[in-house]
Amino acid sequence: MLDSIKSPADIKQLDIDQLQSLADEIRTFLISNVQKTGGHLAPNLGTVEISIAMHYVFNTPHDSIIFDVGHQAYTHKILTGRLDKMSTLRQKGGLSGFTKRSESEHDSFGTGHSSTSISGALGIAIANSINNSDDKSIAIIGDGALTGGMSFEALNHAGDSDADLLIILNDNDMSISKNVGAMNKYLTKLMSGKAYSTVKTRSLKLLENVPLIHEFARRSEEHLKGMILPGTLFEELGVDYFGPIDGHDLPLLIKTLQNLKSQNKPRLLHIITKKGYGLETAENDPCKFHGISPANSNSTDLPSYSDVFGKWLLDNAEKNKDLMAITPAMCTGSGMSEFEDKFPEQYFDVGIAEQHAITFAGGLATKGLKPIVSIYSTFLQRGYDQLIHDIALQDLNVMFAIDRAGLVGSDGATHAGSFDLSFLRCIPNLTIMAPSNSKQMYQMLNSAFLNDGLMCVRYPRGLSDIKDYTSDKTIEIGKAEIVLDGKDMAIFAFGTMLNSAIKAGKELGATVVDMRFVKPLDEELVIKLANSHSNLISIEDNAIKGGAGSAISELLHQQNINTPLHILGLPDEFTEQGSQQELYDLYSLNSRGIINAAS
Repeated sequence: MLDSIKSPADIKQLDIDQLQSLADEIRTFLISNVQKTGGHLAPNLGTVEISIAMHYVFNTPHDSIIFDVGHQAYTHKILTGRLDKMSTLRQKGGLSGFTKRSESEHDSFGTGHSSTSISGALGIAIANSINNSDDKSIAIIGDGALTGGMSFEALNHAGDSDADLLIILNDNDMSISKNVGAMNKYLTKLMSGKAYSTVKTRSLKLLENVPLIHEFARRSEEHLKGMILPGTLFEELGVDYFGPIDGHDLPLLIKTLQNLKSQNKPRLLHIITKKGYGLETAENDPCKFHGISPANSNSTDLPSYSDVFGKWLLDNAEKNKDLMAITPAMCTGSGMSEFEDKFPEQYFDVGIAEQHAITFAGGLATKGLKPIVSIYSTFLQRGYDQLIHDIALQDLNVMFAIDRAGLVGSDGATHAGSFDLSFLRCIPNLTIMAPSNSKQMYQMLNSAFLNDGLMCVRYPRGLSDIKDYTSDKTIEIGKAEIVLDGKDMAIFAFGTMLNSAIKAGKELGATVVDMRFVKPLDEELVIKLANSHSNLISIEDNAIKGGAGSAISELLHQQNINTPLHILGLPDEFTEQGSQQELYDLYSLNSRGIINAAS
């Protein structure tokens, strides 16, 4: 049956039994395909039925469906004519692992970061009204993404409008790790209100069959709601609430969506799903199966850079009770799971709330504690104002462990850490360290913790090439290190670009410098080498514009030094997806790129 689905119009010809068979077939296909390509398995297994139901009831691309984050839209891709390309998922030149406007007319809004769907869908809904269009706008958002403050900003606006907006709250009690916070507890309380759910389901049927008693039904629901549950948050915000209902019950989903389609004001349907649904191992461990690597991935006992950070936390928490570790819902990905278990009083998962995480860290710092914010480079972008206004401006002692810096591979442009050096370097009262390996990273974490001020240690996704990395040593702030002596050509390597620089340096007979610090630069060494060499090359896994090479260029200009400098880095464009090595090769961030730049 799956091969016959070329567009959403094809599923509208199926009866409910066929739709259920289609759901089973899609789930089987996803399990097989994602094991080959890698990707987000558990989230997509949980959204098969709701994706089918939405496309059965609504009419894309005229109606707009926005998946928050977008990594749970694989069924949507299959139903919108991309089945034959699913084998290329997340690969270079293939399908994106997220929704992407340039990929399909059915992807009405590009996503990759969480908590954006309600805002985007509200904008579309209001634009539809301005354009006198009766097209529908639907946002599907998870309970994890609902912890993001942007969701509440959008709900606040939506509830004060008359926009034809449908919000589907996909509640699986998970983001990547287990959900935390008051909102999670509130939704759990709503879930347990079975009597309320039954009345709501019946009321939808009543509203469909006897529309004249709409007002009576609404008031009855309000009265019953007050008896069974405390005030419903969403309705207090002006958004009509329906549910919770079973998100894996296709007939119920379709009937409910058909009823809600006829309404034209802000409304929210609360569905309950199970992450990893249909695959027992994924249901039992949805965190592990949130994102999986291809089945042919090489196993290794080398630590990842995230593992190094997690080990450093464990090694230092016992002897430093002022160490406070903060994560915005990325406990597992940041290597903090064991730390959470062993040091719960020093661990804070604030949910998907990057802005709050940073300012919260600032508050801790004012009372003499040493907060460490572990955050992906791409998500640090979301707290930029807080970084400047609440930390740097006040010169607070906060440490940032910036994970997934540089090219991240198959997650593509939405998750690439392409800009952190550029947007951090211009901020006063800030130090940026870029370790070239895990041992140096561990020493830099030591240095960052022991020094005052805003300290940033940025490191890439992936595995280190060193097993034994723990150390009591520190690295002097702002000091680079010459690792290869040569003449004529000097290569300034930042971070893990060092290995490529050494390889090229040996072939070129060049001097190679492990720069280690982006801010402050080792200005004395840079000036010395610029005056004693005839050509200079810098290499970094960051945007060229405003990055580390730009810092060297600015220094040379200030000193009136005219030695030619060739800057290697990421071009002025959003990066492709593919393996990390494919992308390093694509953007010439390798030894061959350095040798070509020297010629």
